[in-house]
Amino acid sequence: MNQLFFGFAGSIGVLIAVLAALAIILYLVPVSLWISAWASGAYVGLFTLVAMRLRRVPPATIVIARISAVKAGIELSVNDLEAHYLAGGNVTRVVNAMISADKANIPLPFQRAAAIDLAGRDVLEAVQMSVIPKVIETPRIAAVAKDGIQLIAVSRVTVRTNIDRLVGGAGEETIMARVGEGMVSTIGSAVSHKHVLENPDHISKHILSKGLDAGTAYEILSIDIADVGVGDNIGAKLQIDQANADKQIAQAKAEERRAMAVALEQEMRAHVVEAEADVPRAMADAFRKGNLGIMDYYRMKNMMADTSMRQEIANGSDAPMAGQRK
Repeated sequence: MNQLFFGFAGSIGVLIAVLAALAIILYLVPVSLWISAWASGAYVGLFTLVAMRLRRVPPATIVIARISAVKAGIELSVNDLEAHYLAGGNVTRVVNAMISADKANIPLPFQRAAAIDLAGRDVLEAVQMSVIPKVIETPRIAAVAKDGIQLIAVSRVTVRTNIDRLVGGAGEETIMARVGEGMVSTIGSAVSHKHVLENPDHISKHILSKGLDAGTAYEILSIDIADVGVGDNIGAKLQIDQANADKQIAQAKAEERRAMAVALEQEMRAHVVEAEADVPRAMADAFRKGNLGIMDYYRMKNMMADTSMRQEIANGSDAPMAGQRK
């Protein structure tokens, strides 16, 4: 019994080892992919598939991409596809982009497509934009004409991808910034805002004449002014602000002159008080020197008293007359 049991256990162990070895072999040697590649005319050797496993490259991705390219009439080597995958690229999108470009008669070699993909751009979307142009709508841009009236405009820019300048070329943000700058400069150079409202196509013609797509990854096909509206009267507001500023400056200068006049008046009053203080001393000196007699002094006092009385009578007589008029 023991011998029978050990013999049965040994058979099971051998069977498990065989199954494990077979599973490892089937994993390392993707026979189904090899058959698919051979049947599709995009042959890939078994040892090449095993080497992909060892290099941690998914054979299915490379083989399926190569089969799609060969069926589309594009010959791609396994080494190029594998190298692009190891560099961090998207092999499937690169192959699909090359197939789309080939169907649209757009020259797109593998090296350029791989460079575009590794640069971080969507190469398939770029090819699609080369076939079907994309419309970019700018935000509302405000500009002021020479007559001081503000205009608010919105434009739609139709662009197409330029495959040759996709690597290193500027993106959509640059296109929008340049178009916005052109709109501001065109409206700002207009003599009247009415001229812009009557001929909005002058804006697009002026912008297109500048070649704004230079150095970008796109080619501008057309610029259409979608909407132009009238904003605030900026010129009038500036004139009002300038008038208020001039008014404040004039008020400050007037206040300065008034303060100087008040200071001068106070200074003159101080001189008068100082002069009045010298009168008693002058009279005493005149008495001592005999230039002024006592009778002269009394006559002067009588004259001053008479003058004061006349002033009081005049003031007192005005009050009853004013009361009678009431």
